[in-house]
Amino acid sequence: MTPRILLISGSTREGSTNTAALRTVAADAAGGVHVQLYGGLRELPAFVPGADPGQFPAVVALRAELAWADAVLISTPEYAGTLPGAMKNLLDWTVGTADLYEKPAAWLVVAPPGRGEGATSTLASVLGYVGAQVVEAACLRSPVLASDIGDDGLVTSTAFRSVAADAVNALAAQAITVPTARG
Repeated sequence: MTPRILLISGSTREGSTNTAALRTVAADAAGGVHVQLYGGLRELPAFVPGADPGQFPAVVALRAELAWADAVLISTPEYAGTLPGAMKNLLDWTVGTADLYEKPAAWLVVAPPGRGEGATSTLASVLGYVGAQVVEAACLRSPVLASDIGDDGLVTSTAFRSVAADAVNALAAQAITVPTARG
């Protein structure tokens, strides 16, 4: 089985280091893993408890991408000491569904030292609440500055690329051991 990992950036900002980090993960992914970068964060409507998700095409698309994935790797900035609203909104759409239940999940922190802990703490809490299986060995930190991003939109740092590969490999290894809907 070739594990499939959905990459989710919690940033809606153009030029985001989080998105560049995940683009780099996608570009560097080895042949033994399929990765896909989620691109619908800006299109997700505000979560409405009790609403039929089928009435929102962006939510249907999100759920399809989550169903495709054997694991999820998230890179998100921290805003006001927690997750950005758009990222929390995405996660809110998974509450009460099995979209992330028992799915291996991890995060890649690209914030400088001393930043990002509020976002990862909240992310860990919400992922636990929805029943995701947080893979601690794949939850890694490797700071990325805007100056580390090349003209191609990818992170140029070999140190980052090594850490990112370690995160993907740890997540992929866990995804192989977890029964999935397609397995």
